[in-house]
Amino acid sequence: MRLFAQGELDNRIEQLFKKLEKCSLCPRKCGANRLKDEKGVCQTGRKALVSSFGPHFGEESPLVGRLGSGTIFFTFCNLGCIFCQNYDISHLGYGNPAEEEYLAQVMLKLQRMGCHNINFVTPTHVIPQIVKALSFAIEKGLDLPLVYNSGGYDSVETLEILDGIFDIYMPDFKYSDSQAAKRFSNASDYPQVAKAALKEMHRQVGDLVIDSRGLAQKGLLIRHLVLPEDLAGSSEVMRFISQELSPNSYVNVMEQYRPEYKASENPPLDRRITRDEFKTAIKIAKENGITRLDGLINF
Repeated sequence: MRLFAQGELDNRIEQLFKKLEKCSLCPRKCGANRLKDEKGVCQTGRKALVSSFGPHFGEESPLVGRLGSGTIFFTFCNLGCIFCQNYDISHLGYGNPAEEEYLAQVMLKLQRMGCHNINFVTPTHVIPQIVKALSFAIEKGLDLPLVYNSGGYDSVETLEILDGIFDIYMPDFKYSDSQAAKRFSNASDYPQVAKAALKEMHRQVGDLVIDSRGLAQKGLLIRHLVLPEDLAGSSEVMRFISQELSPNSYVNVMEQYRPEYKASENPPLDRRITRDEFKTAIKIAKENGITRLDGLINF
């Protein structure tokens, strides 16, 4: 809102759309001219595609509150994990093209429904369209906290353009091992990319701030999905968060992994995690001094 009032938001929009001309929004830097509707790795041209939107009650507790997180699910992504639990959206392309004015209307509708925030799910590849839509929505009264909910495979250069726009960053930290990242997401550089991205996110917004109602207002919230046989490399993930970000980081250690999409063809991803595997990940987090664990403070 401050950038909008200063006229700076228009400058950021221009910078972001310039990156679409020879696409360098994300670390893949595929070079597609998306302004001319060419499609690169993310399979998305000039327009963002929206799969669905509405109040979401399955997100982290500081986002959900009583009336839900106002989620907008975007189609496709820049990672393409073979075990994606939303593969109908990310791989199969379920969704429809959306003009920026329509996105603005969606945000305002979610605000009128009482949602506590606007939660952009998989925004990395469509961030120019989102920010342009914000300019329309703010002009018409949008004033909720904005959540950047990504897979963690984000370009620092792009994130720097977003400084002052998003209140809450909610990235995944999927892997600390480059071989796992290559095998399951075709992104061998994921560990170093995610570490650099999380550092930039933390620089912008700091640790998660929760108000007296228990609602997140600003800060970094990190997700880490526990995978079978520690394929996610939880020890290094937690060490990095504690030592290179902050031991006061708010972390969701997630146990809901289930074999989806092509996971059944890639053991050991063909099974759910065990209770012991999950307990070990929680123990690792606490041994690294991380105690702000979503829903697991007394675990």
